[in-house]
Amino acid sequence: QVQLAESGGRLVEAGDSLTLSCTASERTFISTAMGWFRQAPGKEREFVGVIGRSGANQRFSDSVTGRFTISRDNANNTIYLQMNRVKPEDTAVYYCADGAIGVLPTDSNLFRYWGQGTQVTVSS
Repeated sequence: QVQLAESGGRLVEAGDSLTLSCTASERTFISTAMGWFRQAPGKEREFVGVIGRSGANQRFSDSVTGRFTISRDNANNTIYLQMNRVKPEDTAVYYCADGAIGVLPTDSNLFRYWGQGTQVTVSS
């Protein structure tokens, strides 16, 4: 069983930058793509971005493309979500996901393991 722990969420102002981290408990981390999702109050969980096994390929939702990037440190079982030029609409609980089925899946149903989430709040 893979356990994931997100960190880095906090209150920031619009236009700021923020980095979220997600560390996995097992070496199986390196065997699949990993993703970031978010859920705002009253809304469904939505795809943010996904990074492939090697880190060379990524895919992002339209709402964050050009502002967010993902990187991974396979030696330390960790992925990062770099959030730049954040907006109030980025406010949400951010979840990392592991155990992906597929190369760069965007569907949350294609990820088997989930963290508990970290809160990001962007003030205007």
